[in-house]
Amino acid sequence: MFGRRKKQEDFDRENLKPVIMASICTGEKVAGFVDVRTKAFKEVMLIKSDKDIKTFAENYGLKYENINTQW
Repeated sequence: MFGRRKKQEDFDRENLKPVIMASICTGEKVAGFVDVRTKAFKEVMLIKSDKDIKTFAENYGLKYENINTQW
């Protein structure tokens, strides 16, 4: 009856930018964070549908519309 309340994960908002990395060849998508200084990407989860993107946004307290996709 009552759903389990999900704990919101935290990340360094000053140095990490949330992005969806997508492959041009295969179409595979991965959600994660890019370090704005080093441009290193840290993978968090595989994206199979829009529901997964919404879950990623909810887990980290982000707005779905504010997550950019990089090819």
